[in-house]
Parts: sequence; C-alpha cells; structure tokens
Amino acid sequence: MAASWKRKRKAYISRIYYNICDVYMVQAMISIAENTNRVLNIVKAKLGLKDKSQAIDFVVHEYEQSHLEPSLRPEYKAKLAGIMKGKHLSRKQFLKKVFGSE
Repeated sequence: MAASWKRKRKAYISRIYYNICDVYMVQAMISIAENTNRVLNIVKAKLGLKDKSQAIDFVVHEYEQSHLEPSLRPEYKAKLAGIMKGKHLSRKQFLKKVFGSE
C-alpha cells in the first residue's frame, strides 16, 4: 500500500516538474543557508527527485498552491466565472424573499 502511494506521489511530482519546466526554464546561481540546503536534500531524497532544482520547483509549487492569493490561481478564475453566471437577486427581490415585504 505504501509503495503504491509513493509511486503515485512520484508520478505527480514528475508531472508538476515537467509542466513547470515546459513553460520557462531559467538557470541561476543562488546562495542558500545551510539549513535550507538540508531541507532541500530531505525533499529531494524523500520524493526521489534527480536534483535540487526539482526540489526547489516542488517547494515553490507547493507554496504557490497553499499561500498565494486565490485570485492568482486559475482554479479561482474558473470558480469566479461560475459565480458570475449564477442567478442573482435584485435588491427588491432580496428584501421580498428575506423579509417578506419591500
């Protein structure tokens, strides 16, 4: 059971990595703290990634999904479009429905 989960997780990570790299690839030399380096090594080892750049891509992608404003995410745009297409009440209709009078 655990092996199946790891295989699925690795496939998911690979898909994310390839989607990110297909869009735009930049090479950069960065300086990171020793603790950050350790964390990246742990992420790399735990997920079976090839190098630290994949670990950085994964960490940034996870941060994007959990912390960035929802207005920046495509899922939010789709949800907002659905809300905008929905049925809305005018002020008179709302007052009549809620209070039973105008």
